Amino acid sequence: MKNIEIFIEHFITYGGYKDYFKGLANTAIIAVFGLLIGFVIGCIIATVKIIPRKNVFFKIVDKIFDVYIALFRGTPMVVQLLLMHFALFPAIGLNIPSVAEAVIIFGLNSGAYMAEILRGGINAVDIGQMEAGRSLGFGFVQTMIRIILPQAIKNILPTLGNEFIALIKETSVVSFIAVLDLTKSLQNIANSTYEYFVPYIVLALTYLILVLGITALIKLMEKRLARNER
Repeated sequence: MKNIEIFIEHFITYGGYKDYFKGLANTAIIAVFGLLIGFVIGCIIATVKIIPRKNVFFKIVDKIFDVYIALFRGTPMVVQLLLMHFALFPAIGLNIPSVAEAVIIFGLNSGAYMAEILRGGINAVDIGQMEAGRSLGFGFVQTMIRIILPQAIKNILPTLGNEFIALIKETSVVSFIAVLDLTKSLQNIANSTYEYFVPYIVLALTYLILVLGITALIKLMEKRLARNER
């Protein structure tokens, strides 16, 4: 009980809740916008990868994307954060808030995974759908946007949910570049009180609630999509 009293005192009386909610907001911002950026990048890469390799330009771009995917899937997120924050961004003169940096880096990281996820979803769509779109007078891009991608997204919805959950949990490393996230906010309370049990239990429960909420949302979306097919 004393552990709980100490935590409540620092959380409420000393204003620890302010950092907690700010950290929660930063975690949500980084994960949501990182996912959106990753989705856009993934769509571009997946589209390029399914284009027939008749054009030399697309062959070169495809190889560049292969290197990009290998780099971001082959190195830890924390290494990417440190490398870009302390080396790459200063080298190119990019001076933006750390939260914005984290969004960009998480988006680039997510894009590498999204590309493969979306490529699998697109390949799962019957090839006749592309032919049907072209027969209706749509160009390649129009067919992709109006016909192929909506079906691909439906196919990969559970995997998209898993990617979002992974991003939520991976935000716990953004404190390496001086971002106050959910983990750092409760870690600060633990370091101030030298009482680690309750803050970290609260931290684990918060992540668990976030993940359960996302899981429930994905299941609801799946049910609605299944209902629309009937």
